[in-house]
Amino acid sequence: MEILSSRTILRPADYELTLSFYRDTLGLAIAREYPGGTVFFVGQGLVEVAAHGGTGSGGFRGAIWMQVRDLTAAQTELVLAGVKIAREARQEPWGLHEMWIADPDGTPIVMVQIPEDHPIRRDSRTPAP
Repeated sequence: MEILSSRTILRPADYELTLSFYRDTLGLAIAREYPGGTVFFVGQGLVEVAAHGGTGSGGFRGAIWMQVRDLTAAQTELVLAGVKIAREARQEPWGLHEMWIADPDGTPIVMVQIPEDHPIRRDSRTPAP
């Protein structure tokens, strides 16, 4: 099987509220719009907010992972925009700096800053010094 692309599809209870959150509050760039939905660029991935099929139950059981350059600045920007911080920025035992928020349907969003010396930044094709 060859996967050519992928995206996370959200079917929120309140389409306009969720659309505004991703577009206006988080400031994500629009990849494309279609009647009844909007697809956003999220780094190298895509998040689609669809106006059809929402159950209103917030049934999504995953999380959206978004890498940022400066987590402290992102947290400040989100607080000023009125976003509730579910878990404030801190360094995790695995070395990443993480902060958790949620969209209007309660979909968890983890904002991550990767420190310069973290193994995820190493090129696995070359031996470590």
